[in-house]
Amino acid sequence: MDEVLVERVLRAVEQVPRGRVVCYGDLAALVGIGPRQVGSVMRHWGGNVTWWRVTNVAGDLPAELLARALPHWREEGIALKPAGSGCRFVEHRADLGRLGEDYARAAADLDDAAG
Repeated sequence: MDEVLVERVLRAVEQVPRGRVVCYGDLAALVGIGPRQVGSVMRHWGGNVTWWRVTNVAGDLPAELLARALPHWREEGIALKPAGSGCRFVEHRADLGRLGEDYARAAADLDDAAG
């Protein structure tokens, strides 16, 4: 996968504020790729960013990630759904306009790198 594209996704994730979440589709729209590509980047290179702030649109994560995300969500005040299967996505969704502005600043140098 293109290194600049990977970096774009990771920088977008880094802009999601503490206590907020986004879905793969939100990041995909921001970066200009598909949600599955975002998922692939996160699966392979997302371990060193705030990955627990990226869920599916229902606020769910795979079971193996959910257990690891719970302590982060508790610390950040991200509420769980009543069944505990994920977070309350709508309540904690990041402001996408603000996220877009923050991402544009954070990724500005990548425009030059992409040529």
